[in-house]
Amino acid sequence: MVKERIAGMQKLMKERGIDYYVVPSDDYHSSEYVHEYFKCREFLSGFTGSAGTLILGTDSAGLWTDGRYFLQAGQQLSGSGIMLYRSGEKGVPTVTEYLADALSGGGTLGFDGRVITKSFVDKLFAALEERKQGASDTVTLHYDEDLVDMVWEDRPALTAKPAYELDIRFAGESRADKLARVRSGLEKQGADYLILTSLDDIAWLLNIRGDDVAYNPVVRSYLLLARETGILYADQTAFSPELTASLESDGVVIKEYDAIYKDVRAIADDAVIQWDEQVVNYALIQKRNPGCAVIPHENPTLLMKACKNQTEVENMRKAHVKDGVALCKFLCWLDKAVPEGNVTELSAAEKLEEFRCEQENYMGQSFEPIIGYGAHGAIIHYSATKESNVTLKPEGFVLMDTGGQYLEGTTDVTRTVALGELTDEQKKHFTAVLKGNLNLASAKFMEGTTGLNLDFLARKSLWELGLDYRHGTGHGVGYFLNVHEGPNAFRLKAVTGRETKTPFAEGMITSDEPGVYFDGQYGIRLENLIVCCKDRTTEYGQLLRHEYLTMAPFDLRAVDLSMLNTEERAALNAYHKKVYDTISPMLTEDEREWLSKATAAV
Repeated sequence: MVKERIAGMQKLMKERGIDYYVVPSDDYHSSEYVHEYFKCREFLSGFTGSAGTLILGTDSAGLWTDGRYFLQAGQQLSGSGIMLYRSGEKGVPTVTEYLADALSGGGTLGFDGRVITKSFVDKLFAALEERKQGASDTVTLHYDEDLVDMVWEDRPALTAKPAYELDIRFAGESRADKLARVRSGLEKQGADYLILTSLDDIAWLLNIRGDDVAYNPVVRSYLLLARETGILYADQTAFSPELTASLESDGVVIKEYDAIYKDVRAIADDAVIQWDEQVVNYALIQKRNPGCAVIPHENPTLLMKACKNQTEVENMRKAHVKDGVALCKFLCWLDKAVPEGNVTELSAAEKLEEFRCEQENYMGQSFEPIIGYGAHGAIIHYSATKESNVTLKPEGFVLMDTGGQYLEGTTDVTRTVALGELTDEQKKHFTAVLKGNLNLASAKFMEGTTGLNLDFLARKSLWELGLDYRHGTGHGVGYFLNVHEGPNAFRLKAVTGRETKTPFAEGMITSDEPGVYFDGQYGIRLENLIVCCKDRTTEYGQLLRHEYLTMAPFDLRAVDLSMLNTEERAALNAYHKKVYDTISPMLTEDEREWLSKATAAV
C-alpha cells in the first residue's frame, strides 16, 4: 500500500512538473499532535511517530525523524522503499540542506502551503544562497495544491467538537485582562494587528478549550486581533449561544474558519501586522495584502502562557495530587496483577486510565500512553498496538510514560518499574537515570539560566558510564493544554527555532526526564514535572529552584544504593516522604501499606 501511495503521488508530481514534494507532520497551525485529517505523512509512509518529514522526488522518497523514533521508523519503513534519515546524526543532511542540494540547479518544489511555515521556506532559500549558484532565482514553489488529498480516497473528515469556556477559577486571569496585556505589547511594537494561528495560544488567550485535536483540548481556529476588536475564525457550530455571547462581550466575534484568507487580503495598506513566522503557514502569509507592513515576532502569548500564574500553579499541584492517587493505586495493582500472568501493555494502559477516570475533573489523556515491556521500552516513543501487544512477565523492566488532562492542569509522568529480579547492570543503569533526575530537580541557579546550562546535570551520571540518550531532557508543559509547550526546555544542544534560549522564570513548568535505552533489551526513563520557583536573593542576584509536582514513588527495588551520595539520598527520601504524606490519606489500607514500603527511607 505504501509503495502504491508513493507511486500515486509521484505520478501527480510528474504531471505538474514538480521535482520534489514536502509532506510534514503539521496541520494548518504547526501543531505537534494533529487531527486524523492531517496525518498525510503517516498515510503515505506508514510511519506513525508524531514527528517527521517525508520528501518525495519523482523517483525517490526519504523520511527524516529524530532520535526518539529511530527504532520505530526503521521498523515501520522496512520494505517501503523510503530511505530513513536520522536527524542529528553525523553526516545526515537536514531537510533544508537536502532540498537545497537537490534543487541547486533549479526546479520546482511542491507542498501544501497551509502546512508549511514561512520560516521553513526562508531556511530553504538561505541554504540555496549559501551554495552561491543563483539557484534561489530558479526554484519555483508550487504551494496551492494538496496533492495528498488527491490520492487519499477515504481521508477522515474534519470535525468540530463543542468549544467551552475555562472558568476563571481554573484560568486565574480573565479573557479581558489577557487581551489587554497582549494589546499593550502590540502598541509597544507599533503593530495594528496580531495574527495568531497556534491553537494553544488562542485557547489560552481566550480562555476556551475544545476537543478538535486528540489529547490537546484546543479549538481549530485562527485569531485576528486588532487594537480594540478581535475575530475568531472557527466552525461556528462548535460554539453555543452562551459562549458566543461571552466572547462578544469581550470584543471577539466569530467568523467561518476559512474566511481568514480573504480577510487578511482586505487589511488596509497602511496597517502593520505582527505574526510569528515560526508558526504562521506560508499560504496565509502569501494571501496578505502586500501593501501591509509586517513585524515578524514570536507570539506575545508564548511567554505569558509559559509563566503560570499563582492560580494555575496551585491548580497544577491539585492535578498532580489527583494523578498521584491514580498512579499509586495503579502501581499497587500492578505489583499484584503481573505475577498472575494476565496483564499486557494495552490492558495496563486501560487499567491506569480507569484509575484516572475516578478522579474529579478528569478530562482525558494528555498523550497516547507509552507502556513498553522489555525490549519495547527501548523504543523511546513506543505505543502498543494489537499486533505488538505483549504480556508483562514477573521479570525485567516495564517503562510507562503517561499523562492526564484535568481542569486543574496537565500531567506527564514516566515510571520504570522492576517486575522481578534485576541484574546488577540493570540496577546500575536505573540508578544512574535516577541520579540525573534528582540532581537536575535539586539544582539552584541564578536568574537568566537556560535549559542548555542545566541539562548536563541529568546526563552526568550516565556520561560517567559512557552512556547517553537521544532526546531532550525536558519540555515545557501547558495548563490544561498541550503536554509539550515552549519556550522552556532542558536540552543538550541548541536547536534552531527550538526552546533553547529562553531563561527559566517563576511559574514555568517543565519535565525532568533523563533515560537510557538498549536496543532489543530494555529502556529506562524517569520523569517528573517540576515548577520553577524563586529561592533567595543574594548580592549576585535572584536565585531560582525547582519543586517537584509529580507525586509517585520511584521503584526502590531497582536502586543500587551504593551509587547514591548523601545529598541524593536526602533528596530521594524527602521526595518519597512528601509523596507518602500527600497521597496516603486518599488510599485504601492495602494501598497505604504498599506505598509505605515503596517510599521507605533509604
